[in-house]
Amino acid sequence: MERITVETAPIGGQKPGTSGLRKKTEVFMQPKYLENFIQSIFSGIGGVAGKTLVLGGDGRYFNDRAAQVILRMAAAQGCARVIVGQNALMSTPAASNMIRLRQTDGGIIMSASHNPGGPKEDFGVKFNTPNGGPAPEEVTGRIYEATRQITSYDILVSEDVDLSKIGETGLGDMVVEVVDPVADYAALMEKLFDFDAIARLLAGGFTLRFDAMNAITGPYAREILERRLGAPAGSVVNAVPLPDFGGMHPDPNPIWASDLMDTMFAADAPDFGAASDGDGDRNMIVGRGAYVTPSDSLAVLAANAHLAPGYAGGLAGIARSMPTSEAVDRVAAKLGIDCYETPTGWKFFGNLLDAGRATICGEESAGTGSNHVREKDGLWAVLLWLNILAVTGKPVKRMLADHWAEYGRNYYSRHDYEGVDATAAEGLMDHLRSRFASLPGETHAGCTVRRADEFAYDDPVDGSHSAHQGIRILFEGGGRAVFRLSGTGTVGATLRVYLEDVCEDPGAMDRDPQEALADIIRAAGEIAEIGARTGRSEPDVRT
Repeated sequence: MERITVETAPIGGQKPGTSGLRKKTEVFMQPKYLENFIQSIFSGIGGVAGKTLVLGGDGRYFNDRAAQVILRMAAAQGCARVIVGQNALMSTPAASNMIRLRQTDGGIIMSASHNPGGPKEDFGVKFNTPNGGPAPEEVTGRIYEATRQITSYDILVSEDVDLSKIGETGLGDMVVEVVDPVADYAALMEKLFDFDAIARLLAGGFTLRFDAMNAITGPYAREILERRLGAPAGSVVNAVPLPDFGGMHPDPNPIWASDLMDTMFAADAPDFGAASDGDGDRNMIVGRGAYVTPSDSLAVLAANAHLAPGYAGGLAGIARSMPTSEAVDRVAAKLGIDCYETPTGWKFFGNLLDAGRATICGEESAGTGSNHVREKDGLWAVLLWLNILAVTGKPVKRMLADHWAEYGRNYYSRHDYEGVDATAAEGLMDHLRSRFASLPGETHAGCTVRRADEFAYDDPVDGSHSAHQGIRILFEGGGRAVFRLSGTGTVGATLRVYLEDVCEDPGAMDRDPQEALADIIRAAGEIAEIGARTGRSEPDVRT
């Protein structure tokens, strides 16, 4: 094998977003595109000579080829060891755990998360730091700067490494260690949760359905839910990771997981349903005839986490992203602990978790997790729900009803306008900014504006400042409308509008959220001029 230096030049558009770099697969497959970005990661972290890294991905199209390129580049640049999941597979939370367990110098995760996979769909690459979490802005800034200055990269010319066999092999002077991607993660889950209690629940006739959406969580769910906890074979469906996710859109929400929703609202529905996304860091929870919003799930888990062994000592604090419902704030207040409001992006939770200020964190975009890793974790949320149900003996619908009776209900919905012209989307945001001073006191659709601003975050641990993190319209009575442009798509802009209102009337806890939020929805549309500025009369997705 031969080590060569390849001359190259900067390629535009390689600025990492909140979860690394995501582009169309065919873009990543262009000559030198992947290599440029991998070299920039290496440069941004001070090189890889003598270091140990973790490598894995969600199995989407190009995952296998990208892994070989990354291994050859790491070997050419003096990396000591790469721990790679068998067949280059490893869920994002499992990779975070592996980084922490083996105390490596970080890891590279190949995924575009919940985005579709395939030759014409999406691919992504991100770097996680030695704490197991996504690279903070300081690191992604260095990576981006490296993409703008790159002139060459080093790579080995060699045969592919056989990643199908567990064990160690050499690539130049580097050790490639192929590991079972499930085993260490499953062992961690056994430490956090009462597997005996959950197994008794399942043995007693409690039924479940887990939809892995032909993505990475399938092998993990089969091992844990079926083999270790005793759920009947077939309880985990769409369990084999496929390069195109079997044509599915691996985003666990009522739209894209409609088969699961239909199952859970049928007359013969299982007791419990769940789904996870492409790389295993998101979750959807559904009871028999009861969909649980991500914000409600976070609140219920925070209120009941002490029922699981890993959290029996209580929570140090809770953190949520700013657009996430304030339902969990009410839980934190009752528990007498801090609730931190951060920008969107799991990396903002890292400092709070590392400093011991927060134990459980969550985002409205179906991401929930704790201090066990530094990523959100879909299967972890499923297992915590099952642990709580096993201890309380309550069905999901009753858990929600009892929670709302105690804390009140935060009606909540997110409206996504996808593929919006980027210029029009930016114009809408600029329009809102221009109205910050004049909006307070105005009434729209019966909702009076109390305050309008743009969220900024000062990290209480390191003092770093993050500006322009979403526009907030706050109404009298506790309602909110939040506007953000998403950084996780690959085409155009996605305008996300987050809508919330508080209900403390015991007789009004079971309304349809779209009906309960009708006035807030109309007010948000009027204030932002959504129809006129985007040309859209309805959102593409309501969750």
